[in-house]
Amino acid sequence: MKQKNPFTIIYEDDRIVAVNKISGIAISPDRWDESKERLDRLVSAFLNLERIYTVHRIDRDTSGLIVFAKDEETHKLLSEAFENRSIHKRYIAVINGRPSWEEIDCNLALVPNGNKQHHTIVDKFKGKKSLTHFRLLGSAGNYSVIEAIPETGRTHQIRVHLANLGYPIVCDEFYGNAKPVFLSAIKRGWRGNPLDEKPLLTRLGLHAAELFIPDYSREGAEKEGLNLKAPLPRDMAALVNQMEKTAGGSFGV
Repeated sequence: MKQKNPFTIIYEDDRIVAVNKISGIAISPDRWDESKERLDRLVSAFLNLERIYTVHRIDRDTSGLIVFAKDEETHKLLSEAFENRSIHKRYIAVINGRPSWEEIDCNLALVPNGNKQHHTIVDKFKGKKSLTHFRLLGSAGNYSVIEAIPETGRTHQIRVHLANLGYPIVCDEFYGNAKPVFLSAIKRGWRGNPLDEKPLLTRLGLHAAELFIPDYSREGAEKEGLNLKAPLPRDMAALVNQMEKTAGGSFGV
């Protein structure tokens, strides 16, 4: 049986292609093992293109939106836009715990610690300026759904900032406890058999949900900007849905 592509195309024109990737696949070459499956190669092969250009990255274990350029000029323009922080990104995360705050900004300085796993640590002396805006969308059991808007793009920024606030992302093997999420930990009065229960989520609960490119011009249109959205993957959507049922309302994800 032919293996299903680990991505779906969200948007495509003659300059870019935006895809919604699954968790567990790297965007581009791994400096430690270039033999691993790569999203850029899979997308270019799917589109019958000799090459596509990586504009930005998200973690291997994060699902969601990635934009590739089809030519060098577009690659340069979009890379500069990301570097200048003019492109806006929105993430959805499921975290351990129930924050007392509705919104909070985290500006802890971050720096890679240089190990093979690319861990990032907080270092107020050697770290680079980092800023993430967080907003609480809803809670159920001992879990919460958070909106994260990063102003900077440090490696593992959202994961490290949340962990240092005391609310690590669920199933995070680097900065949390890596434990899967079960319905019994969310639903009040759950009466199933613990030995038969299957987890709702076993991978990092972080999803790149939205990306806005200002001043993006399409053929026959003025520079009006391009707003791209990637729906939650099935596993995260099922988890959020169960949390909303328990809480008795929509989280507005």
